[in-house]
Amino acid sequence: MTHATPAPGAGPWVEAWLSPARFGVYLSEAHGDRQRALSLYQWNSELSCALLHDLGHFEVALRNSYAAALDATWKGSEHWLDAPTGPLRAPLLRTKRGGPGGPRQVDINEKLRRAIDGARRRYGTDAPPGKIIADLSLGVWRYLSSSAHEKTLWVPYLHRAFPAGTTRSEVDRSIGELHNLRNRAAHWEPMLSLPIERRVTDLERVIGLLNPGLAGYVRCHSKVTALLAERPAR
Repeated sequence: MTHATPAPGAGPWVEAWLSPARFGVYLSEAHGDRQRALSLYQWNSELSCALLHDLGHFEVALRNSYAAALDATWKGSEHWLDAPTGPLRAPLLRTKRGGPGGPRQVDINEKLRRAIDGARRRYGTDAPPGKIIADLSLGVWRYLSSSAHEKTLWVPYLHRAFPAGTTRSEVDRSIGELHNLRNRAAHWEPMLSLPIERRVTDLERVIGLLNPGLAGYVRCHSKVTALLAERPAR
């Protein structure tokens, strides 16, 4: 018969691992109880993993839905990833205000071009579009629904990824919140004060718009709600 090894007490090794500042967040929440603070950190880690699981499904659905919408409507001779006049590569100038130099013109498609070109360098110019699409980060897909891309991407292409009547601004708000949540979870940041229930609602709503069947699948396999109920007592 095997026995589980008991977890060590929350000694000074915890600060050496997490840093005093990071552990201090959990200590404050646990009112100075070191063992409870460590339990809270463990819970936070498990919640982050559960969120990343669900957000991973969302990311794949978003990029493939956007790619399908572009595939169905782009009429250029080159693929929309690579066409110099395409919606992801053509210069898109917007005025950026603030900063020491005052208002200035910026090309908001520059980052998109760099991301696509970086993937091409990694996989070769002959790599199929699907390889490049899968390599682009959520940060790339997230900004395609921004107001700056409304006329160049949302109206002619991306609205087709959603049911008729879907509002770009509402979708963009939810996608932005989910992108921020994914970044916090990926960097193991504290989730203690975040409105996770609202983000779960955002996730279910956006996935439901993209793919109702997937929404049911994610809901069935998600562990987030159960973990929220298991949060160590304050």
